Amino acid sequence: MQHHQLVILGSGPAGYTAAIYAGRAGLSPVLYEGLQPGGQLTTTTEVENYPGFAEGIDANELMDAMRQQAVRFGADIRQAAAVRSDLSARPYHLWFDDSSELTCDALIIATGATAKYLGLADEDKYRGSGVSACATCDGFFYRNKTVAVVGGGDTACEEATYLAGLAAKVYLIVRKPFLRASQIMQERVLANTKIDVLFEHNTEGLYGTDGVEGAHVVHRKGEADERHYDLPIDGFFLAIGHKPNSDVFKPWVQTDATGYIITEGSSPRTGLPGVYAAGDVADPHYRQAIVAAGSGAKAAIEAEKYLGTLAGK
Repeated sequence: MQHHQLVILGSGPAGYTAAIYAGRAGLSPVLYEGLQPGGQLTTTTEVENYPGFAEGIDANELMDAMRQQAVRFGADIRQAAAVRSDLSARPYHLWFDDSSELTCDALIIATGATAKYLGLADEDKYRGSGVSACATCDGFFYRNKTVAVVGGGDTACEEATYLAGLAAKVYLIVRKPFLRASQIMQERVLANTKIDVLFEHNTEGLYGTDGVEGAHVVHRKGEADERHYDLPIDGFFLAIGHKPNSDVFKPWVQTDATGYIITEGSSPRTGLPGVYAAGDVADPHYRQAIVAAGSGAKAAIEAEKYLGTLAGK
């Protein structure tokens, strides 16, 4: 069975940055790209808020550049996803969906989080062309346009409020006849003249030729006064939550009620010696590429220090 000093799971900004730092430190990291090489960022198009790119950069181009940089510094990048782990004692044991397995002295978990979608076929059709799960990432592209946000919790209200500062009009599509958000967030949304809350509405589909031009919605679905109509919009934002990709590690690391890995303070340490969590799998608040990259750097630095103690340095 193969044994490595350091294994990194995940290939978003956190995973690739960790590999860059670890590679430069001479740790010969092995990185498994997981189910979505490049991470969530590859589901969008242009990235304009990542420092260093004055005119913005294509999301896939950015992630490919990070990957190449990691390879340049000696990272061994493999295409597989972890399906099982045993972190009860060092060396840590990992199993993958290509039937391989290995052990390692240190582990960086950067498996990210998956945005929840409604399950409409049109969401995939228009992803990156009007459909987004990140208002902070993509809101700028809808300046002075009309958008819709789906959800009724704090996240949806925060996204709607943020977008109202950019867009001409924001529809908040809420399945229930009330908002689940905290009282202060409800008050902010209901007081904002640019936000129109559509209670008891469901989205049945999207339409448009070269991108989203509108949504097929239904009011009071299943009731006698059910009403179907088309809602003209330029952008469709999902704000119904994220699922951290942490299930494989839950028997060994502490998570919150949603599944985000809990780390010690502002560090990436999980409480298990030599096991670190970086990026969206441990970040229920920011979910930004630059934040994930920073946490990946911290995790690699911590891993270098830990491995140094094992080697008696």
